[in-house]
Amino acid sequence: MRSNKVNVAAGLVGAVVLGLSGAVPAVAVPDGAARAVRFCGVDRATGLGVSAGRDVPCAAALGVAAAYTGVWQRAGGASVEVHAGGSTWACRERQGDPDPYQECLDAGHGGRRVLLTS
Repeated sequence: MRSNKVNVAAGLVGAVVLGLSGAVPAVAVPDGAARAVRFCGVDRATGLGVSAGRDVPCAAALGVAAAYTGVWQRAGGASVEVHAGGSTWACRERQGDPDPYQECLDAGHGGRRVLLTS
C-alpha cells in the first residue's frame, strides 16, 4: 500500500516538473490553419482555454480574452470589437471541427490572434 502512495506521489511530482519546465507545446488551431499557437492559460470568468500566436504575449492574450468574455454574451453571435493590450481586436465565434471556438484578430495587425476554446 505504501509503495502505491509513493508511486502516485512521484508521478504527480513528475507531472508538475514537466508542466513547469517552461516548454509549452504548440496546439492545433481549431480551424486547421497551419499557424502555431501556444496555450496561455484560462479565462477566469468562463474557464475557457486561452491560446495565442507566438507574436502575442500571453498577458495580452489573457487581457483580450477577459475583455471579450465580458461582452460576448450580449453580442448575440455578432462580431465584437474590444480594446486590450493597446490594440483593437475583432472577436467572434467560429465553427470548429466539431466544436465552435472564439477567435480575436488584432484589427491593426491581422496576423495576431487569440483563441478561446473549451
